This record gives sequence, C-alpha cells and structure tokens, in this order.
Amino acid sequence: MRVLELFSGLGGWRMALEDRGRVVAAYDVNEAANATYALNHGDLPKARELATLPLSELEAHAAETWLMSPPCQPFCRMGNHQGLEDRRSRAFLHLMDLFRQSPPEHLVLENVVGFLGSDAHALLAERLRAHGMHQVDLQACPSGFGLPNQRPRVFIVASRRPAISRPLPELPPRPLAGFLDETEDESLYLRPEVLARHHFGLDLVMAEDRRSTCFIGGYGRRLVGSGSFLKTGRGIRRFSPGEVARLHGLPEGFRFPEALSLEARYKLLGNGLSIPVAAWALDHLFDR
Repeated sequence: MRVLELFSGLGGWRMALEDRGRVVAAYDVNEAANATYALNHGDLPKARELATLPLSELEAHAAETWLMSPPCQPFCRMGNHQGLEDRRSRAFLHLMDLFRQSPPEHLVLENVVGFLGSDAHALLAERLRAHGMHQVDLQACPSGFGLPNQRPRVFIVASRRPAISRPLPELPPRPLAGFLDETEDESLYLRPEVLARHHFGLDLVMAEDRRSTCFIGGYGRRLVGSGSFLKTGRGIRRFSPGEVARLHGLPEGFRFPEALSLEARYKLLGNGLSIPVAAWALDHLFDR
C-alpha cells in the first residue's frame, strides 16, 4: 500500500504503519522535524507548505492512503477554538479541496478530542460521505495501552470498505520507573527559586506512579499545565526528551539530531503521536 504522511513531524505514522504499507512521500515545513525524520527513517520529507500543494503533485504519488495529524491548536482545550477560521487550518482546508477532486482509498486523521464536533470534523465527514466512504470516529488514550501517560486523542478512520472492528486493549499502565533514563540529566532539575514560585501548580509524579499528564509542545518553556514533573530524592525535574519518547511508545533506537535544542525536542514530541495508539487505529484498516 502506498501511503502519504501529511504533517509528518517525527514520522510517527510511519512507525505505527510498520510493514503494512510504504510511505511514498512525507510532508512537513518544520526543519527540525524534517531533520529528525531523515535521521530516523532515512528519507527527507518534502518541505512544501501543504496549503499550496498542487493537485498534480499529489496525484503523481499515486498514494492509496493518507495519514495525517493536522495542527491541533485550533481545537485543543488551551487553544483559541477558532477551528477552520484559524490560519493554522489553511493546510487542512486545502487538503479537503484536493480530497474532493482526487480522494484516496483510505484516510486516517489524528487530533485532540476537541476536533470531534468541530467545523473541521463536519467538513471531513461531508467529504467522506460525498465519495461513499465508510467513517469510524475513535477515541483512545495511551493509558489503556500499558503506557503511564494520559494523552486522549481522536482518530477518524475512513475507507471505501467497512472498518475492521478492533477493541481497546485496556492494558494497565506500567510504573514510570521502566521509562526513565538510566542516568539522570542533572540540568533538568528545577532551580529552588523556580520551584518556590511554581511548586503548587505542578503535576508531580514519582517513579513508582503509573500515570503522567499529557506533554505538550511547550513543555520545555512552560511549567504549569505542560506535563508532569518527576519528584525524586534529589528534587523535582522535567522528564527528559528520551523519557517522553518512551512514554509515547517511540522505539528505543529513536534519536534526535545532536545539534537540536532541548526546547525543539520537547516541541516535536509534544506535537507527535502515541505510536501504539496510532497503530491500533490503523488496525481498523488492516489485518495484522
């Protein structure tokens, strides 16, 4: 199966896809994301703004499946809730126009739960109905897949054939201890003056706990509401990018370019997928 990975980021869809298809092209305008994608997958995504993608270029890929994670800010709890009026929805709107002219056989979209019931959700559903495609709206959280992380997401699975029913696994979350680095990065500990100012607003967890809150793209800059912080005998620290990657189910061999800043790594992870959950969503299209 020939697959287009749109808003490709770290390549989460490619990881979730495994050997069930081949990504013939990936698209993302973020240089850090594309460098990370190339390092881990060996292919450099096309740095073209999707809002200007020509129909001829799209059709030249002859892709049967579109996998996409459009920007969630227009629909997320802490966003501006402008939906399709948000400028960050321009690429999605253009893709919906291309879909109207040249629809694929299958499409899977991932976004925050606020996408459900939005004007973007309604537009997508209208496009799918117009082309006689079957649609299933799914909701899932990594905490049901054995991962101690709360990251509820919605997946819109569409195909020209009915979806294959896949139950949620409902695996109990494992302790955070199994996701931590063997050697701590001491620079991740919060300074006393920072801790004194923000302590009561932080979500604190310990290694034996079996939960953590959703890590957002601003985790490297923000404190309150950006994700959990680990409390140890030495103090309170951020989770490292490697630890967040494990909590998202990324493979152990996943790497960032050495020159990439800490904030850039957190941003890419915050905009990424939970790989086991995305793989489960794809299971509704494919037999494993």
